Amino acid sequence: MRASLIQLAVSEAESPDERRARAAALVRERAGDDLVVLPELWPLGGFAYDAWSAGAEPLDGPTADAMSAAARDAGVWLHAGSVVERDPDGPIYNTSLLFDPAGELRHTYRKIHRFGFDSGEAVAMGAGREVVAAPTPYGTLGLATCYDLRFPELFRALLDAGAEILVVPAAWPARRAAHWTLLARARAVEEQAYVLACNTAGTHGGVEQAGRSLVVDPWGEVLAEAGSGEEVLTVEFDPAAVAGARADFPVLRDRLLGVPVPVHR
Repeated sequence: MRASLIQLAVSEAESPDERRARAAALVRERAGDDLVVLPELWPLGGFAYDAWSAGAEPLDGPTADAMSAAARDAGVWLHAGSVVERDPDGPIYNTSLLFDPAGELRHTYRKIHRFGFDSGEAVAMGAGREVVAAPTPYGTLGLATCYDLRFPELFRALLDAGAEILVVPAAWPARRAAHWTLLARARAVEEQAYVLACNTAGTHGGVEQAGRSLVVDPWGEVLAEAGSGEEVLTVEFDPAAVAGARADFPVLRDRLLGVPVPVHR
């Protein structure tokens, strides 16, 4: 399997429409890949709080239209990162979009854990309620977003839902870059799964982004890691290694605690 993480730079100097066009062009360049991943909230910026309400869009809005066409043209599974979703009957959400190679929106995931404590995302957005596991020809993708990395119970629920590849778009700040790498590796080791963690580059909302997107194997080894600027990180790996790791070191069968949660497939 070949996957590419597009570590897109986000800045206020570029309009959302310009960035959509540029992101779509980068996706089209990945024809021949199996999976392409974009970061969290890249159309508006993960810390551009003031732009969220006015820039929120429905699931059939301009970002979905552009990403659907790009996935279809490239013939790839596309995790298009996340958008500020406008629910006509509720609040705005931080919602991830997964397209198949025909350009059809197959799965969405509303971020469960919202960052900001008493400000920002935590007060401006609604919380997702569903764990989302997405079957693909390459294995089941477990969907999570940024701050979710700090909550291992979500990833254990994704494991129970059959996840073998954990896809985590993010807008993770540079000042906590060490946590980003550490937590991505920890989730891989815990669940004996691949972690594909795609971050933004640049500065938005006055917050410098860490970059450092990475792909981690089920043993916690970093297969590839980006720098701090915009780049495309491409790696080939064998999804069957998940089953191999779980058989060689069967720690998961010794679990004694667990709480079932609703799962969306």
